[in-house]
Amino acid sequence: MTPVPPRSRRPAGEDGLDTFCRIVAGSLPAAVVHSDDATVAFLDHRPLFPGHVLLVPRVHIAVLADLPPSDVDSFFRLAQRLDVAVERATGSDGSLVLVNNRVSQSVPHLHLHVIPRRFRDGLRFWLGPRRPYRSPDEMDQMAAAIRNHLDPTGF
Repeated sequence: MTPVPPRSRRPAGEDGLDTFCRIVAGSLPAAVVHSDDATVAFLDHRPLFPGHVLLVPRVHIAVLADLPPSDVDSFFRLAQRLDVAVERATGSDGSLVLVNNRVSQSVPHLHLHVIPRRFRDGLRFWLGPRRPYRSPDEMDQMAAAIRNHLDPTGF
């Protein structure tokens, strides 16, 4: 198995802090909906829909794979609670829970989106174009490649 290269922990700002680190530090304002020793959740300042929440770890972590295994359970349990709270608070029909890693990650700091959704809300930004496998054999080869890279012991 080929080792995975270390991920970038490069902050974005000149002061050494990205936007989310500044929010965590209290030097940028945010509409905080939850705060504890490990995480902060706040409203996105450019929401897709009202009630769009971002959940971030307090320590700077660039991507999901860098989240320490000891923090994964509490991070995603909180994401579940936020998902329920957002749906109830907005009266939405459902939600979209999303994490971008590097591609489309506007701030280089792990953040999980909880976005309220309604049927026929027009949000379709991610559904196309689809790129189907050319054959069942190609699909089997891709599944085998992923299985071969799946580390059963964690990171």
